[in-house]
Amino acid sequence: MTLPAAAQQSVWVQVEAQRTLTGAQNAARGYAAAGVPDVTGFALPGGWYGIALGPYEPIDANTQLRRLQNARAIPADSYIVDGNGFRTQFWPVGVTAPSGSVAVDPPATTTPDLTPIEAVEPEPIPEPILTPDEILREAQASEQALDLDEKRMLQTAMQWAGFHDGAIDGLYGRGTRLSMSLWQEANDHPPTGVLTSGQRVQLIGAYNAILDGMGLQLVRDDASGIEMQIPTGVVEFAEYAPPFARFDASGDVAAQVLLISQPGDQTRMFGLYEILQTLAIIPPEGERVRRDRSFVIEGADDKVKSYTSVQLENGEIKGFTLVWPAGDDVRRRRVLAEMVASFTTTSGVLDPAIARPDENQAIDMIAGLAVRKPIRDRSGFYINRAGDVLTTLEAIGECTSITLGLEHDATVVHQDARLGLAVLRPTSRLAPPAIAEFQTGVPRLNADIAVAGFPYGGVLTTPALTFGKLADIRGLNGEEEVKRLSIFAQPGDAGGPVYDNGGAVLGMLMPKTQENGQSLPPEVSFSVDADQIVASIIGAGLDVVTTDSVAYMTPESLTLMAADMTILVSCWSD
Repeated sequence: MTLPAAAQQSVWVQVEAQRTLTGAQNAARGYAAAGVPDVTGFALPGGWYGIALGPYEPIDANTQLRRLQNARAIPADSYIVDGNGFRTQFWPVGVTAPSGSVAVDPPATTTPDLTPIEAVEPEPIPEPILTPDEILREAQASEQALDLDEKRMLQTAMQWAGFHDGAIDGLYGRGTRLSMSLWQEANDHPPTGVLTSGQRVQLIGAYNAILDGMGLQLVRDDASGIEMQIPTGVVEFAEYAPPFARFDASGDVAAQVLLISQPGDQTRMFGLYEILQTLAIIPPEGERVRRDRSFVIEGADDKVKSYTSVQLENGEIKGFTLVWPAGDDVRRRRVLAEMVASFTTTSGVLDPAIARPDENQAIDMIAGLAVRKPIRDRSGFYINRAGDVLTTLEAIGECTSITLGLEHDATVVHQDARLGLAVLRPTSRLAPPAIAEFQTGVPRLNADIAVAGFPYGGVLTTPALTFGKLADIRGLNGEEEVKRLSIFAQPGDAGGPVYDNGGAVLGMLMPKTQENGQSLPPEVSFSVDADQIVASIIGAGLDVVTTDSVAYMTPESLTLMAADMTILVSCWSD
């Protein structure tokens, strides 16, 4: 709306100036909640934000100035201004700046410029002085002058202080009055159930004090098409790494903010939902809510708490992530509430070409963020149509969770400590493309063999096949339950199937261990004998397939079969 002509020649009582928009908004809210009339707020030259009262006719402004100073409701050095220096009005929300002022939008940049503009330092302005305690009748009168938003703010502040557990509705019933009485008692005030003007300022001040040092600032990033409050006191812009605009910690608070922006449809949004949960900054434990056009991911562990909110609108996927250190939940919740409330979008998404490739790229990172890694990767293979997977017992040690192929959760259904093997079952049923046929016939010494596995963990998406020879049908000390192999296997191959040249499974590759301080030559490996594996699996009541036929399979065909049968086994510690 536009101010009337008479108001354009009016004046204001300027009572305070703040360096940040958030500080100014909090100050304006505090004055209004304390019953100070006609509170307004404008951007000032030099990057400051002013709190003023008005507009008034000059004679009325002088009267109001003296009255409020005498009541100690405003600072003693408040003064009258003509308003020509006022720019964009930020309080109350939705009102245009007065005539003669200049509305200035934040600059549109590809890199958010959060550096405060240099300005002449103004004379220090004293903090507002609290109004002396009112009698009950005066407190009731000043409370009646509050609007619904101001009443809700007081309920919110009491809820944050732990004295109000009712609805935030601005309606002061029996529950709100009891909350006020409890707050008054806890703060050495008479428990009248009606807050005086000074008590309201005290309550709102305590509520806002938790944000001191957070530097909450409204940031508009035109590159990502996102505008929101960001705690610039603890994070600073780091880089664009599509689909993220990343803000990293700038000080002692290990916080991080990601603006998320990319084009896409529902399928791509669902893909982003899955990808985000692989990031190290998003712990696996926490609530997940995915809807048709939005999702929320919360994560928590003993180090961090994270909150991610994403929405899909008009072919644009946008949202944000806040990562905050664990143990600081009071400030985290306040900062997060400000971010959620202020989040708005403008047209446009982050251009993938905004960030050029560099030498810091890595396969275990997504857009510059580390992917959550398992503590151990080993190999396994399907042994029946139920999707059960045989692997080495070493693969599952000290795990809080186990995955197959980095996608499917699995549980342990059988362990055999003597043979060093375990059988895993996916929590959701899988239909394996191929299953093992265990060779029960006696293999020929020096026969060609092959091991399928993941020598480099999850770096490769398909198993690798390593070829070698069957060196002995027993162990070095004549053990019947193992076979000795001559093959250059890697730790990640352990748990993988050992094939004869016809594709039958001779056994399972064992992890390499040192005994009596001795290290065997790198080509010496061992596998658990197929007969021993079959006996253990059948003894556990599980299905297994055997064969005694001898056949031949080309290396190419064996490689294809191994890719269908072998799967990555990952051990995670939450």
